[in-house]
Amino acid sequence: MTNEPFFTIEGTHYVPTPAARGPWNPNSLHGRVIVGLLGAEIERLHASPDFIPARLTVDMYRLPDLSSVEVTTRVVRAGNRIRVIDAEFISGGVSAGRATCQLLKRTENPLGNVWKPPIWDVLKPADIAPPTDGRSGMGGMWAMRRIAGDFGTVGQKRTWMSEVRELVEGRALTPFVRVAVSADFASPFANAGDAGLEFINSDVTVYLHREPVTEWIGYEVINHGATDGIAIGECFIYDEQGPIGSAACAALAQRRMARS
Repeated sequence: MTNEPFFTIEGTHYVPTPAARGPWNPNSLHGRVIVGLLGAEIERLHASPDFIPARLTVDMYRLPDLSSVEVTTRVVRAGNRIRVIDAEFISGGVSAGRATCQLLKRTENPLGNVWKPPIWDVLKPADIAPPTDGRSGMGGMWAMRRIAGDFGTVGQKRTWMSEVRELVEGRALTPFVRVAVSADFASPFANAGDAGLEFINSDVTVYLHREPVTEWIGYEVINHGATDGIAIGECFIYDEQGPIGSAACAALAQRRMARS
């Protein structure tokens, strides 16, 4: 990866680069880098090969500016089968978000058959031409291969996406971080319609039964609902070998600030 990373390291803090800017305010961070950095720090400090991060929930209650960031973590439970870790995203000395991650011990599946959704039978990323309309991942924030539907349309949407830069300079993306830094995409993908995106998500929850084994992450919108300016959105997520979990969010009606 040769593109500018989202963060550089300065002592114990992370310094956002211009690539980390979000769509709502030209002087604020993108939600995806908040989720990604919280997940990355939980994994870096508390992960183990015997455990999978089965759930990551991130609350985003303040739109952070481009100040340096500190992430603190706390072990809530360190059991033999279940571990729970809390983390806090502190921007410019002010708390802007928090996360809880539940890590479950890997074992073996029990016997028996359980109902599953139909197989996600779609083209692989390599079989889909890159977009030529300049709308690939907010001008290059990520790579995208659209499968069905698109922003500005009404109907179920499916797409592949892949990261094109490091989250933190000098640290390779792990499979879990690839999911964490992309998970915020569930909100615009599920909540955008023919008038564009007018909901800003206040949280993200990711469930994983396994980590991805390829660089491409597939998103499929499975639900959207909105009443009184409050929306929910849900997506199934995949890699090129099949389903890996789901991502969901809550969101509030919001209009974007104009960029100068």
